[in-house]
Amino acid sequence: MSTAPPPFPTPQEPVALPELLQLETTPEADEPCLRADAARNRARLLEAAGRLVAERGADAVTMEAVAAAACVGKGTVFRRFGDRTGLLTALLDHSEKKFQAAFLSGPPPLGPGAPPVERLRAFGRGMLRRSVDELELQLAAEPGANRRFVVPARRVLRHHVAMLLRQAVPDADCELLSHTLMGQLDPALIHHLTKQCGIPLARLEEAWTDLVDRLTGAESAP
Repeated sequence: MSTAPPPFPTPQEPVALPELLQLETTPEADEPCLRADAARNRARLLEAAGRLVAERGADAVTMEAVAAAACVGKGTVFRRFGDRTGLLTALLDHSEKKFQAAFLSGPPPLGPGAPPVERLRAFGRGMLRRSVDELELQLAAEPGANRRFVVPARRVLRHHVAMLLRQAVPDADCELLSHTLMGQLDPALIHHLTKQCGIPLARLEEAWTDLVDRLTGAESAP
């Protein structure tokens, strides 16, 4: 007779993350301080990449194009960011840290101090608004299927959702449910719904609140 599979592991949840996540994974990101010339070069490259996004869209951001716009060799861009995804991730770094600060230590309901269901509602609405504002760049920076769920930024976001779910519905399989909730915040899905289906942001926000309330058994928000 077959035996039941072992339960899905539930990692221990820290009370709070001690600091904002450092998104970049280049060697320079691990150093206490970049050399002054390296910091200037990095800022110059990001400025050039940001200019390309503003003028031509995220598809125009290639390692070659950024090198030409910044008047440096292509090898410099690869050494600094590793690949195109690393470069685009660096462009998103500022808004990612700002959003992390908001849900880790900002005012409620997104930050600490509100009930977990209210924080979940606010988290999804904040993610949806941010994704709509940065949709083209987020899609261009989307990692491949083998890395999509393990990149540090996404792990922190899902970890936070799982923590709030465990507070709201402690007897549920919150690890798997957190993936379900994060699926509704996927940039590719948001692009499909808003750009290809013409669904307004307000409807996506209402659908997120409805999903959270149904999963947690909470009463609908007023």
